[in-house]
Amino acid sequence: MPFEALGLDPKIAKAVREAGYTEPTPIQTKAIPLVLRGSDVIGIAQTGTGKTAAFVLPILQRLSARGSATNRRCMRALVIAPTRELVVQIEENVRKYARHLHLRIATVYGGVGERPQIQALRAGTEIVIATPGRLIDLMDQGHVDFSGLEVAVLDEADRMLDMGFLPAMRRIVKALPKQRQTMMFSATLSKEIETLTNEFLSNAETVQIGRRANPAELVTQFVYETTKEAKLPLLLHLLRDETLDSVLVFSRTKHGADKIARKLASSGINTATLHSNRSQSQRIAALKAFKAGTVRVLVATDIAARGIDVEGISHVVNYDFPPQPEDYVHRIGRTGRAKAVGDAISFVTPDDRGNLRDLERFISRGIPRKVAEGFDASAYKAVAAPLTSWRPSRPQVRNSAPRPPRPSSYGSSRPASPSQSRPSSGNGRTAVNSRPQFSDRGRRRP
Repeated sequence: MPFEALGLDPKIAKAVREAGYTEPTPIQTKAIPLVLRGSDVIGIAQTGTGKTAAFVLPILQRLSARGSATNRRCMRALVIAPTRELVVQIEENVRKYARHLHLRIATVYGGVGERPQIQALRAGTEIVIATPGRLIDLMDQGHVDFSGLEVAVLDEADRMLDMGFLPAMRRIVKALPKQRQTMMFSATLSKEIETLTNEFLSNAETVQIGRRANPAELVTQFVYETTKEAKLPLLLHLLRDETLDSVLVFSRTKHGADKIARKLASSGINTATLHSNRSQSQRIAALKAFKAGTVRVLVATDIAARGIDVEGISHVVNYDFPPQPEDYVHRIGRTGRAKAVGDAISFVTPDDRGNLRDLERFISRGIPRKVAEGFDASAYKAVAAPLTSWRPSRPQVRNSAPRPPRPSSYGSSRPASPSQSRPSSGNGRTAVNSRPQFSDRGRRRP
């Protein structure tokens, strides 16, 4: 189905084709006609499915069709997103699809000076893309006029809730005209999102793509059982494999991200970091270098990585295992985007066992465990007994043939064992080859 079949203006469809897209994705096919009809929409879709275009394209259609009859100095469309990076990413998409239209676009976010943003709002702009905090700052200063607003979008609503933006979201929505079209998009559908749908939207149509909270289908997931002391040497060991050519590493803390990046850089691996202590110019430069391929590894925290939209990420590494299953889904959605394939690697220490079990229940599947060939984890600290994996409660078939492991360049794998099986004592793991030559300052050799 061509984009024109969705009722889009030929100028918009032309820009979409020039961007390299020939047919709409499922979320676009379902959402765009509803938005063009004027309905409020709640869209649930994984990252990488084209949900940004699902709201950007119909907004452009609406504004271009009514441009001559509307005061062009008014803000007519508002998009709220949780992070600066996501705001910038949405702006890039809007400008790409609006290249043949005459629409003014402005961004409003923290970490940079207010003056250029205030000047853009005063000059008049049809589309504003903003983070909640900076938008409220400018509202308090009297620089924001919502009187001509026609459509509002709350993107990544689940992440805004996680970041504590609910009061800000409520305040912004309360300031908007009652007669408006509202859309909300989220990667997951939780009770909190359903509550917000009833609060912010009117008779909303729901568009849900894929199973609820289901990780990207084309992502191969597996776990390395390790210890805190062995995680960094293990990461260096895996990066010897050149097929890990575009790697996004998640750290739980900013300090941890910097530590990982320093170690990788000292080992000759081109690395950049992305977290809230980095300036906006540094964050933009890091993303550009990662997209261009001049940086092989990007180490990021969850919040900073929320706006990452980079094609061709080959691997996501959960260096620190996420405490919430939803965070895991968001993380691994950075690879395997659209129809591409990717790998999600998780380092799991004994302290992460409970979170791993919770995740496996959440996604209704066990995640295979692997052993890194040529890496002697016991050289750093004795590895705990192998983890068992959650299995859905159903009758077990006895004496069935084991499922053969999937070949991989990262080492041997073993399927997650049923939760009914208890690991026997002494079920340790023997190193395949000699101990790799890693050094770690300040740490005594065992």
